[in-house]
Amino acid sequence: MIQPLAYIHPEAKIAHNVVIEPFAIIHKDVEIGEGTWIGSHAVINEGARIGRNCRIYPGAVISSIPQDLKFRNEYTRTFIGDNTTIREYATISRGTEEHWKTEIGANCLIMAYAHVAHDCRIGNHCILTNNVQMAGHVYMGDWAIIGGSSSVLQFTKIGAHAMISGGSLVRKDVPPYTKAAREPLSYTGINSIGLRRRGFDNDRINEIQEIYRYIYLRGLNNADALTQIELELPPSDERDEIVNFIRSSERGIMKGPTSSGTERE
Repeated sequence: MIQPLAYIHPEAKIAHNVVIEPFAIIHKDVEIGEGTWIGSHAVINEGARIGRNCRIYPGAVISSIPQDLKFRNEYTRTFIGDNTTIREYATISRGTEEHWKTEIGANCLIMAYAHVAHDCRIGNHCILTNNVQMAGHVYMGDWAIIGGSSSVLQFTKIGAHAMISGGSLVRKDVPPYTKAAREPLSYTGINSIGLRRRGFDNDRINEIQEIYRYIYLRGLNNADALTQIELELPPSDERDEIVNFIRSSERGIMKGPTSSGTERE
């Protein structure tokens, strides 16, 4: 299943049923799980740990040295979860001593020409569409989606189930379950379509929407909004996730809507 024109370092650990196409390069200290396909001219560098049934398309570069002037060749790694697809010419840097690893979860889709910088942590079922540029230390929760040609500033956090419009400049944290668009990046409602696709019923969606009315539509500052949410709305996993995300935000969350009616689908 390994083509003779591919280069495989003798110390690389390749599982059964892995397909490696001609001219792919696999360096030492690489582990590749069962059923994974590596396309022609893909480069898998030291420290890569690639799961099962992944698809790495031609020209992709995994676990490259970070583009960080503080990097001193410390031993770091890159983890790619099972069933993740990395399309043509996407680039993923390994970690630095700040976090020691870059992580991409299972069942993700990293589209062509996207870049994931050092120490990023991307959850499961995430999508980075074409040409997304993600700086270092970004956190991205499960099921989040970033539209094409968006740029994400370092240390930014993107909550689970968030949907960010294409061409966005993500300078502030994006709370869970929200849609984000415009410049500067702003709240434009909750990601109700995505939530319905993932099995959220109307009651849970309405609850999430009510939480964000406190945060974005009642004229309260964040601290007062969170206090009122905890006093007036019943506890739930979604409520607690949103409150904890906003309370722990160091960069601050994206701004509120700039006009009325932004919650409508």
